[in-house]
Amino acid sequence: MAAERKPEVANEHQHLTQTHDYKPGWSFYLVLAGVVTTVGSSLPVGFNIGVVNTPADLIKGFCNESFITRYDIVLNKTWLNVLWSSVVSIFIIGGCTGSILGSVLADKLGRKKATILTNVLSLAGAVLFLFCRAANSVEMLIIGRLLVGLSGGLTTSIVPMYLTELSPAALTGAMGVACPMGVNVGVLVGQVMGLSFILGGENDWPYLLSVYALLVIVTLPVLCILPESPKYLYVVKRNELAAIGELSRLRGVSPSVLTEDVELLKEESRSDDTAGEPYGMLKLLREPRLRLPLLLTCSMQAGQQTSGINAVFYYSQTIFKQAGLSEKQAQYGTIGSGFINVCTAVLMLHLLPRAGRRPLLLGSICVASVLLATLAAAMNFINAASWMPYVCMVAVLGYVLVYGLGLGPIPYFIASEMFEVAPRPAGMAWGSLANWGGNFLVGMCFPTMRDVIGPYSFLIFAAVTMALFVFQKFYFPETRGRTPAQVTQLCSRGFKSRPLTVITPRL
Repeated sequence: MAAERKPEVANEHQHLTQTHDYKPGWSFYLVLAGVVTTVGSSLPVGFNIGVVNTPADLIKGFCNESFITRYDIVLNKTWLNVLWSSVVSIFIIGGCTGSILGSVLADKLGRKKATILTNVLSLAGAVLFLFCRAANSVEMLIIGRLLVGLSGGLTTSIVPMYLTELSPAALTGAMGVACPMGVNVGVLVGQVMGLSFILGGENDWPYLLSVYALLVIVTLPVLCILPESPKYLYVVKRNELAAIGELSRLRGVSPSVLTEDVELLKEESRSDDTAGEPYGMLKLLREPRLRLPLLLTCSMQAGQQTSGINAVFYYSQTIFKQAGLSEKQAQYGTIGSGFINVCTAVLMLHLLPRAGRRPLLLGSICVASVLLATLAAAMNFINAASWMPYVCMVAVLGYVLVYGLGLGPIPYFIASEMFEVAPRPAGMAWGSLANWGGNFLVGMCFPTMRDVIGPYSFLIFAAVTMALFVFQKFYFPETRGRTPAQVTQLCSRGFKSRPLTVITPRL
């Protein structure tokens, strides 16, 4: 029987290579890469963002007791808040540092090995969280937060790039959404695990902070067997044989079938005249033809944070309580908002390949700006009418929904579609740095804004978001179906560019 089947297989192979019927799509290793990096790399980032608020008072108590027993110092409320701010903000500082390092490590180690490093750092942070109370060490807690921040910055800088470089052109959007989807799921998991009947008990906070390590331990060995990015090997390392070998393993077909994929690699290598040379973040700043793509990427990434998503989540529980929900029901309402965020990320897997990046992004930004202004007005008059709290609830849930349909996921991976292979790590690093910087800025300014102008804070977020809409509307081209070289060409003249000029997309 085996001998009789050989001609059939040979004829099928000949048919594929001669008629070019082979079209790359989902393969075993592509799906595995998406699942493993989402669960083991991206999810812990979101988890560490969302988990720390629930046990805040318990951890503050631990910090105070630690200082009393070790240094014979009693921290007053002011200094305890300063210490807690350090625990929270060191995570963002680590994220900014990791974003910068991502540019170097992605080229020095390769996309896969750099991703493995992010998981190792994340695991080290979890170990410090687990044993910091037993060691009575606030320092271990702070260093752990720094390590998971470093891991988070590296993840947002490297993982979207790795996944989009593994995927065929038709699937870059779907694979690009995997990282933000993991972050959203992680935030939700952190909120759920913090419930009192799970790991929200008085003595459970070290286990709560470190439980994500189980996912990292499971996925890390699988990450080691994934293929390296063929584009990285071909364009940056100039290793054609290794690139084609990894591409063949990734697609699950013989190299002789991959003539079109190999031609695309050669085309990108030819169009990227800096391929094989180091392309640091400063060099990218000095490149005039890449200045507009860089501004679009950084404004999009920073705007994702300055749209006030964290402030909306902060206020959501208060809004739900004023609408008549109990404390526990309000907590579940906030978790429900996180669930909406996750559902929209899953929906984007279907929408992005069909609707394109530009309409989804612009629609999301515009409606988010209107809903932020509505929320500001409704919260200011929340006691004026019995139905006003429900307007606030609708504004919050509507905002979370539209945020997840564009402004949330698209900025994470857009640099991988706007920059060619050589400058891509630097572009991703600048974008990730802008994202973490925007997070830090909102974290520093929002408490003061909240105390001074209250609900009018959302008018500022609305104005900043509308400004982002205007900039992106004039200069952000549709990237779906276009190569990075085409996008770069559209934006090569800076603010004199006309990136909305129609170029026949590559399907």
